[in-house]
Amino acid sequence: MIDNKDMLMDWNDAIEEDGQEYVLLPEGDYNFTVTNFERGRFPGGQKVPACNKATITVQVDTKEGIATVKFDLLLYRSLEWRISSFFRCIGQKKHGEKLTMDWNKVIGSKGRAHFKQRSYTNNQGEEKFTNDIDRFIDYNEEFFFPNDLPF
Repeated sequence: MIDNKDMLMDWNDAIEEDGQEYVLLPEGDYNFTVTNFERGRFPGGQKVPACNKATITVQVDTKEGIATVKFDLLLYRSLEWRISSFFRCIGQKKHGEKLTMDWNKVIGSKGRAHFKQRSYTNNQGEEKFTNDIDRFIDYNEEFFFPNDLPF
């Protein structure tokens, strides 16, 4: 756990950290590590009513730097296939088996997914691109060992 006292800054502190450039992934299959999980509520929309949601953050390590991608899993029965796909991807579920979701084991899990770029329009009316997960790939230990894969 991070000690927040070490994170606090004073008005006259020296600063150095510039942050990292945003890494836009070319379309393809990438390994990732789950770095965060948050419980929340989806407010509802045209196709899905208000329901619980899991916001997942994953990290993809590339030669260009670290790409961070956030996505939501809506806890709604018509979208159960996507939740199952995610849990198969991180090795907690096998295809066709029934599973009680164990969210406490999600952070630190490794998986693989097909990433695409998604365009959006920002508040200034500019077209921008972001990383998006197109589909999860069922867990296979060979994706992670040996560690000399070309990505």
